[in-house]
Amino acid sequence: MTSRRHLLGIEGLPRAELEQLLARAHEYREGRVGGRHLVGRVVANVFYEASTRTRSSFEVAAASLGAHVLNWTVTGSSASKGETLVDTAKNIAALGVSIIVVRHQHSGAAALVARSVACSVVNAGDGQHEHPSQALLDAYTLWRRWGTLEGKRVAIVGDILHSRVARSNLHCLKALGASLVFCGPPTMLPAGLAELGADVTTELDTALDRADAVMMLRIQRERQGDALFPTTAEYHARWGLTNERAAALKPEAVVLHPGPVNRGLELSPEVADGQRSLILEQVENGVAVRKAILEAVS
Repeated sequence: MTSRRHLLGIEGLPRAELEQLLARAHEYREGRVGGRHLVGRVVANVFYEASTRTRSSFEVAAASLGAHVLNWTVTGSSASKGETLVDTAKNIAALGVSIIVVRHQHSGAAALVARSVACSVVNAGDGQHEHPSQALLDAYTLWRRWGTLEGKRVAIVGDILHSRVARSNLHCLKALGASLVFCGPPTMLPAGLAELGADVTTELDTALDRADAVMMLRIQRERQGDALFPTTAEYHARWGLTNERAAALKPEAVVLHPGPVNRGLELSPEVADGQRSLILEQVENGVAVRKAILEAVS
């Protein structure tokens, strides 16, 4: 099992290390290992942004490994009085915390915390930069379904511009042998994707052609300034995964979404709840993946 002090991003991690994390997650997921590797440790979830799936699964993962869990939020903390991120992190670390899991609205925040404290740091999402644990659980969900990602084609659709999930998945899935195609409105497709080895299109039917998996991304209104598409109805018509589009996918193709889902915008409710959907399986797999991550940095 690979160990490291921090997990701040996927970019640059070797394939062998990613595969070891997925293999360890699989051991946890299948109940082949039940070690309480964090007994006597404290894991602090330091979340400056709202979260359901990520924070809850890190909490469940840490507790099941035997750790005490400290859940910290801005509301009711000294951050609401103007305390800086670094000072907050240093004070939390001084409580005897072994691992800080941090989510923040600014890119680079997790790396800043890692430079400021002696304990381990896990990035649970920093601005528009990366969300490594989400990419690992997405990769694991597909690996568990297929047994390999080598040669598979994954379409990632939606608000690519603001998506740390898309960036982490680009690095993770490519490293594991998959090919990627990004699709969305022209205003939501950042420059440089092709240089990173991904196909790019604004036509959803083109992106869905030959796709083994389709990952629909949430429209992140909180990160947008001016509207980047005319109306929600037009967005759903042009870039939403409708029942008709889902029916035209390859018979074995699957659908993912990192959540939360805007039903009727990114995909129809019938697709979200349908047989192709792995959305709830992603959530379930997130606990096993985050156990593997916490063990690796402990």
